[in-house]
Amino acid sequence: MAEEHVFDCRLSWIGAEQGGTTSYEAYSREYRVEFEGKAPLLGTAAAEFLGDASLHNPEDLLVAALAGCHCLSYLALCARSKVTVLAYEDRAHGVMRIVDRVLRFTDVLLKPRVTVAKGSNVDLARRLHEKAHRECFIAASVSFPVRNEPTIVEET
Repeated sequence: MAEEHVFDCRLSWIGAEQGGTTSYEAYSREYRVEFEGKAPLLGTAAAEFLGDASLHNPEDLLVAALAGCHCLSYLALCARSKVTVLAYEDRAHGVMRIVDRVLRFTDVLLKPRVTVAKGSNVDLARRLHEKAHRECFIAASVSFPVRNEPTIVEET
């Protein structure tokens, strides 16, 4: 694996089309993020910060990035360990609080529910979540706890 990987995007504030930042309450928070060769993503501030609740916001995307990274790390480990995963769902939950007068994430809890094939090593499937957490480069990049409480179900 290469020692460096680079990820680029272009962000444009499209809310400017509705007028400038004449007051905190009045300006649009909408933006577009473009990635080479991929569909653009529309975003805004969280509704609590006067954004459009129907669009993605950075807080949602951070929690989703943590859940997605854990999922992909876990699936790779299962494939290498001969644990056949048939289904994977996660209910990720992020919490922000004011700490030292700064609003920040203080905790993210991942609650993956994994269905493995009949006859799979359920204990190994559970332990691989711990290893996936250690291997998740997104979780390793944040300064708050990312916990996981997996549920493993064997196919019936």
